[in-house]
Amino acid sequence: MLITELKSKETIVSLVEGKKVFIINCQGCKEVRFPEKEANALQKELAANGNVTGIITTDYICNPENMKLRLQKYADEIENADMILVFSCGVGVQTVAEYFEGKKVCAACDTYPLPGFQGVTPLEYDCKQCGECYLNLTGGICPITACSKSLVNGQCGGAKHGKCEVDSNMECGWERIYRRLAQLGRLDVLKCPTQIRNFATDDEVSKRI
Repeated sequence: MLITELKSKETIVSLVEGKKVFIINCQGCKEVRFPEKEANALQKELAANGNVTGIITTDYICNPENMKLRLQKYADEIENADMILVFSCGVGVQTVAEYFEGKKVCAACDTYPLPGFQGVTPLEYDCKQCGECYLNLTGGICPITACSKSLVNGQCGGAKHGKCEVDSNMECGWERIYRRLAQLGRLDVLKCPTQIRNFATDDEVSKRI
């Protein structure tokens, strides 16, 4: 089980300010708590400003064949957008970011864990449900799951020829992040220090459920 919670309104507004945005909602995992009413209200506000090129609500972003067909219908709206804002768990955001490597993809939600059965995805992406999602800083590639050491401030000194020193069959997550940010023209993001995660938020969210 997991919980998706909206990031603060201030955070989301700052992400989309001055940009044309395409919005993707995922409501596939019925065992997941998704803030549907809050998300709809916020999206109406964003659309009222005239900066939203389109909105799609679908189930199971992590189903690649289904998602590919759905996104084809919105090709023009996505092309006209400066960024894609995804309301889903971390797996959904990573999936969309992989579809659109040359476009900025941002997470509108944070993901928190609950004990119980976890949904099954046919993709290789993983979400550790660690609360304060870093995907907006790392080009849609999760440093927690893409790095064997879950480093959040950059790569270690052990990577060789783009491969992880822990698993030589695995690409260095931070080299992947660097390439993605370079492709997006966002290497300046790496100059910003990563905030220390507030682990107390896990307990705060669980108490509200």
